[in-house]
Parts: sequence; C-alpha cells; structure tokens
Amino acid sequence: MLSSRQIMVILWPSFLIAGVASAIVFAFIDPLDVAIFGYIRPAREWLYAIGFFLFWVMAGLSSTLSIVMSPEPEVTEN
Repeated sequence: MLSSRQIMVILWPSFLIAGVASAIVFAFIDPLDVAIFGYIRPAREWLYAIGFFLFWVMAGLSSTLSIVMSPEPEVTEN
C-alpha cells in the first residue's frame, strides 16, 4: 500500500507535467478542429479539461509504476 507521502510524490509532479503537456498539445491543436467519431464537436473548455485530466492520469500511472517497481530500501538495525 502506498503511503500518503508516496501519493503526493506521485500526484504533484504528474500535475505539473499534465499542465505542461496540455499547454504544448493545445498550442498546436485547436480544440474546435477536433471531431469525435467524425461529427461530435465538444466545447473547447471540455476538451481542455479532458486533455488535462488524461495527461494527469497518464503521468500519474507512470509515476505510480516507477514507485511500485522500485526496490524497497534495506533496513539495518544497529
């Protein structure tokens, strides 16, 4: 189980990365040009929000995988 410190170590950097990724992607892609299934055109704000949270989840999953796969530190007793 992840501690509260590990959860914050996962969430904060992934939040920052999601902000940067959203800024980069939406600098090149206008949300009004995006059509889902060819004809559904969501509002610009919805696509900004969905994109941000999608990037946040992807970065968070990446960070979580890194923490879960890292070796446990050895505890030595004196």
